[in-house]
Amino acid sequence: MFRVGLYARVSTHDQKSLPLQIRAMREYAAKRSWVIAVQIKEVGSGAVERELREKLMTSARRREIDVVLVWRLDRWGRSLADLVVTLKELAELGVGFVSLTEALDLTTPTGRAMAGLLSVFAEFEREILRERIRAGIIEARRKGTKLGRPLTAAKKASQIWKLHRAGVSKAEIARRLDIGRTSVRRILARKVS
Repeated sequence: MFRVGLYARVSTHDQKSLPLQIRAMREYAAKRSWVIAVQIKEVGSGAVERELREKLMTSARRREIDVVLVWRLDRWGRSLADLVVTLKELAELGVGFVSLTEALDLTTPTGRAMAGLLSVFAEFEREILRERIRAGIIEARRKGTKLGRPLTAAKKASQIWKLHRAGVSKAEIARRLDIGRTSVRRILARKVS
């Protein structure tokens, strides 16, 4: 008999669907004769860390559950990459994963094949993102845009040398000019031109 962990999540704007998710998952677990070991209800934006989902992952790591049951994939994963990473970890732990709406059941061979396809698409998504970033950098350089951190301390080199010659300590120079001590040391280490 499988021990299942239910995970329901809604955004702060969609709290009405929480009871619907829980009811559907409980009915599904009953049909499969699964025992509900953990039930997580999380409310919050998809952009923030899902603390309660992490509690469910901890239960999986402790072998307290055999299956994670969710309403929809987007309720579980913050992104395709996050989804693939967590599904891979669950698979390595020997914990199944079922998404009701998508009829994705990783406790079956067909479901595991679908998970493999998801990982292929996640890698494809990462490669496209890398290509876009590279293209953006090349285009910015072509237009003459300076990349990287601005040279704030270098602009104050003459003031740094002036204060240093006046006997002001490096720490005090950094405080007065509102720059880091390392920047002061780096500029003073260069020879005067």
